[in-house]
Amino acid sequence: MQLQIENLNKTYGNQLKALDNITLTIDKGMFGLLGPNGAGKSTLMRTIATLQNPDSGSIKLGDIDVLKQKDELRKVLGYLPQDFGFYPKVTALDLLNHFAILKGINNKGERNEIVSALLQQTNLYESRKRYVSNYSGGMRQRFGIAQALLGSPRLMIVDEPTAGLDPMERNRFYNILSEIGEQVIVILSTHIVEDVRTLCNTLVVMNKGRILLQGSPAQAVQEFQGRIWRKRIEKSEFNQYKNRFKVISQYVSEGKVIIHVLSDNLPDESFEHVNAGLEDVYFSSIANS
Repeated sequence: MQLQIENLNKTYGNQLKALDNITLTIDKGMFGLLGPNGAGKSTLMRTIATLQNPDSGSIKLGDIDVLKQKDELRKVLGYLPQDFGFYPKVTALDLLNHFAILKGINNKGERNEIVSALLQQTNLYESRKRYVSNYSGGMRQRFGIAQALLGSPRLMIVDEPTAGLDPMERNRFYNILSEIGEQVIVILSTHIVEDVRTLCNTLVVMNKGRILLQGSPAQAVQEFQGRIWRKRIEKSEFNQYKNRFKVISQYVSEGKVIIHVLSDNLPDESFEHVNAGLEDVYFSSIANS
């Protein structure tokens, strides 16, 4: 099964073009949608999830016309939005049971088995009788994955799932998503490069409503090999180097500024070559948009 998006457009009332002729074909597995805040990622995710309509274009999941058969899409969709709330003073067990009923799992015995299995899968079973509102951020995200998996979805949308998680929770989340991605289409929308590098076999870089780059992370990085150069400079020199070279990223280390420059040739003898990484691909794509 494939998710096919063709010529999708969306402009908001302030004339902001959130989606600019987006065309994508997404196969089973982990698909990374990478871009800064305001790139149009959430608009695309909400449109695929039938939460808003585009101005034009089409979306199909297998034989489901998503824009015309919204209820059919929702039956096979798992969705973890960027922000979601919880009922106060409701345990994870009761809340997941409630969501399961809403999903149409009405047989009590079957529902109990499914809910128990999902709590085990997301490592929440021992905490199932705690209020979800008292969970840590990472536990809440794992509960969000559990509810998204109800009904055995064929498509999962996960929007900015690891923002704010500590390294241990992020690793737990990676493991869960990797397992899920072996069975269904999982779209991971994020601005965190590490998420895509770790999880995804296909990626898209998006900014200002447009697709800037698509392919596998390894292929994308390979195209930049031999073209990334690094130099340590004083903070006061940054504007000078920015005007002379194509600076794609910078960061501060021990009071100095480390710059990465994109160039087919050695910029000057003071630079050193550095192996390209996915961050360089991302920053270069955004810098050109």
